[in-house]
Amino acid sequence: MARLSARAWQRMLSGRRLDILDPSPMDVELSDIAHGLARVARWNGQTQGDYPFSVAQHSVLVLELFRAHQPDSDPISQLQALLHDAPEYVMGDIISPFKAAMGGNYKDVENRLLSAIYLRFSLPAAPSATLSRQIKKADREAAYFEALHLAGFAESEARKFFGEPSVPAFDVEQFDRLIRPWPTREAHDRFIASFEAIAI
Repeated sequence: MARLSARAWQRMLSGRRLDILDPSPMDVELSDIAHGLARVARWNGQTQGDYPFSVAQHSVLVLELFRAHQPDSDPISQLQALLHDAPEYVMGDIISPFKAAMGGNYKDVENRLLSAIYLRFSLPAAPSATLSRQIKKADREAAYFEALHLAGFAESEARKFFGEPSVPAFDVEQFDRLIRPWPTREAHDRFIASFEAIAI
């Protein structure tokens, strides 16, 4: 009984029981990830539009920006880009300044969970340093566009915090559709569809 109390179990809708502190890849399901991410709001919900801008939609946007930068990327790299924020399906989306204030333990838990997610889908437990930089670049550019189009930032403010995007919005296929907040079901379905289109 003492062993159970030391664990941080989360019961998922799939029926899996995920230990957030010591996650097993066997307890990770794509349906749970999509369900959770489609219901987690970016920017703590402080965005314009009829629906919150979900982490599931952000993940698809990051994937498209990653592809724009890396048009010859392989399926493994694309899946790691799509899943870069997947731990948030159980941990929520905590803004970067708060994560920094929380210190290393939060990041350690997040990284263990991300590794379990990657392993569940036969991906390397961690991306290479080069791939990590490429994904981070796409992530920051997504944040820039979200800040500018959804979160009320002035262009100069978005540029100060996230840098100047190297790919203009009009070069991203279907950008207007990607930046307009999707209903929860659409965010769920499009995340799944993006995964299935590139699954290895």
